[in-house]
This record gives sequence, C-alpha cells and structure tokens, in this order.
Amino acid sequence: MDVLQIFINAATGVWWIFPLLIVVAIVRLPTVKGYIGELSVRILSRLLLKPDVYRPHHNITLMMSDGSTQIDHIFVSKYGVFVVETKNMKGWILGSEKQASWTQQIFKKKYKFQNPLRQNYRHTEAVKEVLRVPDEAIYSVVAFVGECTLKTAVPPNVTKGGGYIRYIKSKSIEVLSDEETNRISSDIESMKLSQTIASRSEHVASLQDRHRIEEDAPVCPRCQSALVRRERQKGNNSGTYFWGCSTFPGCRFTKDIQY
Repeated sequence: MDVLQIFINAATGVWWIFPLLIVVAIVRLPTVKGYIGELSVRILSRLLLKPDVYRPHHNITLMMSDGSTQIDHIFVSKYGVFVVETKNMKGWILGSEKQASWTQQIFKKKYKFQNPLRQNYRHTEAVKEVLRVPDEAIYSVVAFVGECTLKTAVPPNVTKGGGYIRYIKSKSIEVLSDEETNRISSDIESMKLSQTIASRSEHVASLQDRHRIEEDAPVCPRCQSALVRRERQKGNNSGTYFWGCSTFPGCRFTKDIQY
C-alpha cells in the first residue's frame, strides 16, 4: 500500500472532523454568536411571556435624527415598553453602571466592550423619539446569555439567563392604555427599516462612527465617559474633527481637537 492510499484511508475515517471544525468556527463568529443569543431570548420569551400581554418585536432598526439604531427586542405591554439588549458572552463580566466600558475576562485574558446600559440608552431614546413613548413607560433591560458570570454588583435591569423575564414581570403597574399599546406596536412595524444588505451596511457604518473609542481618547469632564472623535459635516468648519461624548445625546459635551 503506497503512502497516498494510507492518507486516503486515514482521511476517510475522520472525514466528519472537517465539517465539525467549520461549524465550530462559524458559531464562534461575533455575528453568529449575537444571533444565537437573540434567538435564545426570543424562544424563552415566547414560552414565558404571553404574547397578548407582552407584544414581541425582534431585531428592529429605527431611524433617528442622527442615524439608525438596531434594537434586539422590544416588548410592548400596558405595564411598559421593555427595550432588551442581548449579550451572548462567556467568562467573567466586570463593570459598574457608570463605567463607559466593561471587561470580559476569560482566564487571564481581558477584553473591553461598551457598557451595555449606555448602549441600550440610545435604543430607549429611539423608542422615545421615534415611537413617542413617555419616559415613565420605558424600561431598559440587558440580558446576558451564555456561560458568563456577573462578578460585580449591577442594577436589577442587568440580568443573566432568564432574569430578564423576572424583571419584566416585576413591573405590575399599568402605565399605558390598550389604545396606546396598539398604537406603539403598530408604529414599530410601520417605522422599522427593512432588513436589506444596504440598510445593514448603512447601520454598521453609523454605529462605527458613533462608538469608535480610541485608546488615547480623553474622558468627558461632565459624565466621565469616553470621548469619541467625530467629523463636522456642515458649516465653515466642515471636514474638521472634534471630541464628542460617547453617551450623546445623553451628554452633549464637545471639545475641539488641537493639532
């Protein structure tokens, strides 16, 4: 038996390893992990939240005055509008409510990611601006899924596993009428952007521009969040750059960049 035949016989016996490796590589992609996380939240909510009480809307992109924003889940009920940001992560999660960035620690490796509460702030602002929902009826919820552990103290609306279900059900005071919930759900469906390649690319570009936090970025003196570099689009100074707060429109601090 020649060497080629030996190799063919060996490869035939372990052929299943190659597609398995491909599947594992695909599942580890950030986009796929995010989709899996959103899917798990969608399935659990379908089982535990009555759709006639909590009207579900998933993967919604809304256009605000300063660009688009993508919202993982919105649940509309007479007890409020719950805006849910999903994070499919593993390892230890460390961060506080006021920090601009949180840390994911896997063994000795650490990775920075945007504070999900601040990320979801823009989503709740979109619900307020585009869907005309009053402040007192909007609830921001962060749902961590996957094999992660929240290692630092977090507010009740930052949840792990099915904790977001318990948080949503904990709100028992009616703040919206049936007419208002009908109107909000109808507006979500009529105002959401269609999921096309072009709209997705536009949203990603808008997201990158708003949340590009540089390593040497200064800190906002008003709210202690990171500043991001932005480009002026209009006026006599069009094309020049300035520092703007990463929590905009929550904080509107700006500072000229000195060259």
